[in-house]
This record gives sequence, structure tokens and C-alpha cells, in this order.
Amino acid sequence: MWVSACNPFSPALEEGNPFGDLLGDPTTVEGFFTNFRNAYELRDLSLYETLLDSSFVFVWHDFEAQVDREWGFAQDLETTRRLFQNASLIRLQWNHIIAQDNLTAFTQVRVVRSFNLTVTLELGDVFRTDGSVNFTLNRADSTAAWRLGRWRDESEL
Repeated sequence: MWVSACNPFSPALEEGNPFGDLLGDPTTVEGFFTNFRNAYELRDLSLYETLLDSSFVFVWHDFEAQVDREWGFAQDLETTRRLFQNASLIRLQWNHIIAQDNLTAFTQVRVVRSFNLTVTLELGDVFRTDGSVNFTLNRADSTAAWRLGRWRDESEL
């Protein structure tokens, strides 16, 4: 039997974007969330950094002290770098959008969304959490990529 025109080392090109499921369109809110998930799951700090606005602020509630605490761009990158380095596997699942409000026409939106996160550390410890994020996304105009300006963690740990 003879198989003609079939080379497994040089498969035919398929139409469409081969990375369509991996890379989200950064000009859409859903594309932003796809890229955020990919940055976490690939543990790719260079991809994660492109998602943050230079004025980025992360806010969380310190339940022990009963106060809100926050940090900025540089501290978030350092904290995320350490997480990515110490994890052997990260799985982030975005669930339903709880609320979405356009704060400024086409240039600022607030999105509250639930998630499930599993982090497996190099030593084998596994941490699972779920909760919700309250993101404020910014962009210069309707053709620009969304950037995360403010992240308020609304999880109850």
C-alpha cells in the first residue's frame, strides 16, 4: 500500500489562528481574562507584566487587623515572580462575571468575576482557593489593549 502526499514532518497548514485558544484578543475584556489565565498557568512574568497598568494597585482585606492593605506595580511583580518560581503547576479557572460596569465610555471598565485557583508548589504542597476579583481595566482608546489598573481581592480566606 502506498500513501501519497502525506508527510508527517511537514503537515499541511490549517486555516485560522493556531494560537486562537491560547492568546486572547487584548482589546476585549474576555481576551484580557484569557491572557491573565495564560500568564498564571504558564507562569510567565513577561506576559503578566504586559497586563498591568503602570499605576497598578492591588488591594486586599487583612482580616486579622480588620483593615484594607495595598501594594503597587513593583511589589506585585516581585510577589508574582516568587509565586511563579515556587509553583510547579498553577490552574486558574475563571467562572461567571458577577458584575460588569463601563466606568468611562470604551476606556475603563469594572469587572467582578469569580474564580477557582489551584497552586502546586515544587515541594508538592497543593493550595486551592476560590473567590472573586474586582478588576478595574483601563485603556487609552477603544483599539488599545486592556490593562489592569486596580485589583481588589474580594476572596474571604
